[in-house]
Amino acid sequence: MPTILTCAVTGGAPIQNNPAVPVTPKDIAQQSIDASKAGAAVAHIHVRDPKTGRSSMELAHYREVVERIRDSGSDIVINLTTGTGAAFFPGKDDPKVAGPGTEYETPEVRARHVAALKPDMCSLDFCTMWFRNRAFINSPEHIAAIAKTAKEAGTVTELECFDAGDINLAKQMMSDGLVAAPAFFQLVMGVNYGSAATTETMMYLRNLMPPGSTWAAFGIGPHAFPMLAQALLLGGHVRVGLEDNYYLEKGVKAPHNAALVEKGVAIMRSLGHEPATPAEARDILRITKRNV
Repeated sequence: MPTILTCAVTGGAPIQNNPAVPVTPKDIAQQSIDASKAGAAVAHIHVRDPKTGRSSMELAHYREVVERIRDSGSDIVINLTTGTGAAFFPGKDDPKVAGPGTEYETPEVRARHVAALKPDMCSLDFCTMWFRNRAFINSPEHIAAIAKTAKEAGTVTELECFDAGDINLAKQMMSDGLVAAPAFFQLVMGVNYGSAATTETMMYLRNLMPPGSTWAAFGIGPHAFPMLAQALLLGGHVRVGLEDNYYLEKGVKAPHNAALVEKGVAIMRSLGHEPATPAEARDILRITKRNV
């Protein structure tokens, strides 16, 4: 079976040390298209404020990215994030009150671009954890509401899991009928306070998933390509991109997302795996192609 390679094009974290990270909707769309030409079957997409480079939830930016990709004729599977809007900074004087930088929104706001644009896929974060000095909060109630919006839009969900508890929560919500099953799990490896980027951890997380699940994994920063190879060896799909890692190798910055995809494809083929086409990815992930 072909192996799906996802390209995570830009992310939402502050941009540091690599100006190749795309910011404008035009550049995000073009790097998604170029990633597809290099071998990516799926583009995982955040948007940013073109003026500041900061993470954005603006529907107009998502719309422009999606329309540019669709109008280009690219067949890449469009996977929009719903992770933005979960960040909470406790106030210094009163930790119950949101401090500066908080972006904690209702699930309706976090998923409104999914309802409006009906992408092939959207991410669904199950983690509640600390990222440096902010909490990233995903309550079961909010997860269920975003999953419902995705279902109504005809959008397949990708379950992003940062640790074992996330998988257990996903299994419970699948059992309760709140999240669609069988599911596609995406394991995030190497984030501080999350899953360690090790073989043992990846095997453990893989073995927690319900029978019939499809899964992928990726590593952050220097773990990106070792975890890509490890996921392949354990039967998973893979992900690369400037959201996760700025470097092709130590000291060499990636000039664009396509370069990371090209290296990922080379590793895949060296291990006997052929990258899936977007059409093959849709078959594997049970995505129905639609004329939107």
